[in-house]
Amino acid sequence: MADGGIEAGTTPYERIGGAPVVRAIVDRFYDLMDAEPRFAALRALHADDLAPMRRSLAGFLTAWLGGPRDWFVDNPGKCVMSVHGGIAIGADTARQWADAMRLAIVERTSDPDLAARMADALEGMALAMARVEPVGG
Repeated sequence: MADGGIEAGTTPYERIGGAPVVRAIVDRFYDLMDAEPRFAALRALHADDLAPMRRSLAGFLTAWLGGPRDWFVDNPGKCVMSVHGGIAIGADTARQWADAMRLAIVERTSDPDLAARMADALEGMALAMARVEPVGG
């Protein structure tokens, strides 16, 4: 399309390149979190073994982008906010998450417009979770 829009019937998941690109984004995100000192507070919120989180985030992003909805089938009634409800997520760690995800998306995505839209939407979700006390705590 001349206007750079998504063609009818093309999901963001398809446009981004499907499972291999989603997995590359997720792997880069967690690699950044593991390696970069600026993401240390975010890393500290996670278990030592990131494999389950890598699988879950890849599944969520796949479904969120319009790909197979397995994550939602496997997690009925859950949303990003409810999954993170028991974690004390402060503004600093929410910002670290958003920054690491934006870097991962930009580095692993060949479509700058889609990358920016994804990163902006995910940043909004991350920042909305910032709170001092866990939900119910």
